Amino acid sequence: MKQLAVILSALLMICAMAGCAHKPVQEKSAQELADEGTRYFDKGRYKKSIEAFENLRDWYPFSKLTTLADLKVADAYFNMEEYESAVSAYENFERLHPRHESVPFVIFRTGLCHFNRLDTIDRDQTPAHRAIDAFSRLVRAYPDSEYASQATDYIHQCRESLAAHELYVAKFYFKTKRYRSALYRFKQIIEKYPDVGDIETARRHIPLCEEGLAEMEKEESKND
Repeated sequence: MKQLAVILSALLMICAMAGCAHKPVQEKSAQELADEGTRYFDKGRYKKSIEAFENLRDWYPFSKLTTLADLKVADAYFNMEEYESAVSAYENFERLHPRHESVPFVIFRTGLCHFNRLDTIDRDQTPAHRAIDAFSRLVRAYPDSEYASQATDYIHQCRESLAAHELYVAKFYFKTKRYRSALYRFKQIIEKYPDVGDIETARRHIPLCEEGLAEMEKEESKND
């Protein structure tokens, strides 16, 4: 009987240990996680900060502190220059908290994420277009926001980049005697970017493109 009792005790201990293995680690309170995430954030330890705030969101989805967590996660990604993740996090914040007082800041940061990904004028200008979309939305929706003036300045810089890119492409087409494409680009500079584009260069090249097209048409008619 004693041997049976020992076996049963051992089995009970094993079961208890197995149960403990599946028991979740003792969770910190929402406030403790928020404080922890903030401390890591202030020290520049952004990955640890994100971990703490994500635990807060996962463990306490209905806590009022999840709003702070949503914003801090986005800010941490922004400070790490992981702009794609930051955009996703900022957009998630705006979707979950559309009437929060931080929304103008969130839209502004979204625009900055795109703006900071701008490269030289010979590269893809998609970030400039996306930045303009975000900054323009901020100016329209929150014209009295403290970020509206800065957003306007960034829009101007983005348009300068777009105009310079258009000129770069136009000159390339002109140099390679693709006059029709070059002519279209030079005209676009005048029509779309009269305030920021190199209008004089565009105007100077338009008649040259037209002359080139005329010469090409003459050559084609001779060959016919």
